[in-house]
Amino acid sequence: MDGESVRIAKDVLRAGASSLKICLPDNGEELQRALAHRGRRRPVVIGDDHSLLRTVRILHLQGALGEAALSMVPVGQRSALALSRRLGVPQSAVAAARAALDGADRDLDLLLDESGGIVLGALRIPSRPAPVAKGNWLERGARSLARTLTGANGHALGQRLRVEADGVVLADLDRPVHEVSVRSPAGGLADVYVHHPEDGRPLRVRAQAVTISGRDYRYHADESLTGPVRTRTWTVQADAWRLTVPR
Repeated sequence: MDGESVRIAKDVLRAGASSLKICLPDNGEELQRALAHRGRRRPVVIGDDHSLLRTVRILHLQGALGEAALSMVPVGQRSALALSRRLGVPQSAVAAARAALDGADRDLDLLLDESGGIVLGALRIPSRPAPVAKGNWLERGARSLARTLTGANGHALGQRLRVEADGVVLADLDRPVHEVSVRSPAGGLADVYVHHPEDGRPLRVRAQAVTISGRDYRYHADESLTGPVRTRTWTVQADAWRLTVPR
């Protein structure tokens, strides 16, 4: 998508690294093999947030996430680099490549669920269901559900979820919630927000584990839509991985 930025990143890395191996994996299997056979080299991801997330997940599955710090040179649309910006990765190819060579390693937390899913930035359960294809019975069903979830004034009434943070119930099935989000795991805890439709401000707590239950709900994990699920628990893994950022 941006060959010039990739070329610049490779030139800077090649000039400053004592040993460099360039891999251009065409699929997930090739990426798995490249990471498994990297030896003592430190991985540098040249790509967008999706590339970073895929790399972290593979290293986690290989049991190697804590072995070496990751670096990233962001390449892609600005909208696809929001996570890397929040993590402190320079958005310039030159600055990011230089940080990969002589930056400082930053210990970072992540959220891990019981199915092995990983969240680096935030997860969110919105009030409205995901859109469906038009012109078929799915659309008619979605319209019926939208009427159920929406009051006469057209505002979403939310969905019924049970939210527990470290065993404390923040919301239950008897009261709809507009949105639930879990953000920025750091220091072994994450920020948990529960938005009720009638409340002005969300309820906010810090917790190490969050369990959310409901009737076939979907959630966004680092902007990837997942589900439907009926219950899921996310636990903060403190200092689970390292990212090299500017000193």
